[in-house]
Amino acid sequence: MIPFNRPPLLGTEYDFVAQAIAGNKLCGDGPFTKQCTEWLNEYGENGRALLTTSGTHALEMGAMLADIKTGDEVIMPSYTFSSTANAFALRGAKIVFVDIRPDTMNIDESKIEEAITEKTRAIAPVHYAGVGCEMKSIMKIASDHNLFVIEDAAQAMMAKYHGKPLGTYGDIGCYSFHETKNYSMGEGGAIVIQDHELYKRAEIIREKGTDRSQFLRGQVDKYTWVDIGSSYLPSDLNAALLCAQLIDAEKINQNRLESWKSYYEQLKPLSDACFLEMPTIPAECEHNAHMFYIKVRDIGVRSLLISWLKKRGILAVFHYVPLHSAPAGRLLGRFHGVDVHTTRESERILRLPLFYGLSIEDISKVCDAIMSFAKAHPSSAIWVEG
Repeated sequence: MIPFNRPPLLGTEYDFVAQAIAGNKLCGDGPFTKQCTEWLNEYGENGRALLTTSGTHALEMGAMLADIKTGDEVIMPSYTFSSTANAFALRGAKIVFVDIRPDTMNIDESKIEEAITEKTRAIAPVHYAGVGCEMKSIMKIASDHNLFVIEDAAQAMMAKYHGKPLGTYGDIGCYSFHETKNYSMGEGGAIVIQDHELYKRAEIIREKGTDRSQFLRGQVDKYTWVDIGSSYLPSDLNAALLCAQLIDAEKINQNRLESWKSYYEQLKPLSDACFLEMPTIPAECEHNAHMFYIKVRDIGVRSLLISWLKKRGILAVFHYVPLHSAPAGRLLGRFHGVDVHTTRESERILRLPLFYGLSIEDISKVCDAIMSFAKAHPSSAIWVEG
């Protein structure tokens, strides 16, 4: 079976984890956490980074830092993972979903402003598949209406928009290092914060609401409980795993980009024949090959293709069920405007195996299987003449 995902592993992780154990500093903010943070600070340019226990927790910290309260509204796409919405719903906010663009599967920036009310507090764009949202437009809208921008960049490490890393445009950027992401610490994430005062508060929230970080730096003579917070510090064991990968981040990135390009080139004939659609990468975006997906005619064709591939030892999967159609989404949010693309596009998308170290032979096996499906099911094309 060709798996859909395999966590990245360079081999150096074993030595790093062994060093963490030998150093007898396994809890949060050990030497490997500091190395990762230094890398992220350099990556994030003007922002300051903190490792977290997950991308979900990074988003939750972002909601706290934006001071989201009961009755506030937060605008986001419905086509995202539940964590994006939960982070704000946990603070009592109403989630306002808007439609996506069918080309990038990102929030439609032209739908945001009309969804703003006097209760709107923040916008949470999601960079789907490591392809950037139209951040210049989004930041202009946020500035005009005095709104926070909290980027869900869970899938976007090493991706850029107009040459600037995704996750560094908004007030706060949130990343994931889950095992399904390009860089992994098993479970983990990071938050990047642009404002110095917000960063100081983030340190406190991350340390159970205490000023312990200041105490460890000798800035206060004792630490105490000063704010709300929780335990968002990952183990240094996890950080050791991640550190090995960040040191060779470009190696992983290039390997994934080569796999993505191979898929694109091999499946282009089927795209040209209108049997399927492939990802769109706008000129201003540098993606990170987080995923390679295709779109077929409808959910029926997708189900047939998933079964076809599985019988040939290939695991391909669909993705999110739009949040506004989920039970919690109906209870905690509302969809503003018309769902023109969100549901339709979510039912057409199929993600193909893509991970660090995926062989060219396996990519060809996947593409050959899709081509054989197209030959066996010509009437399943997106467009059929006559």
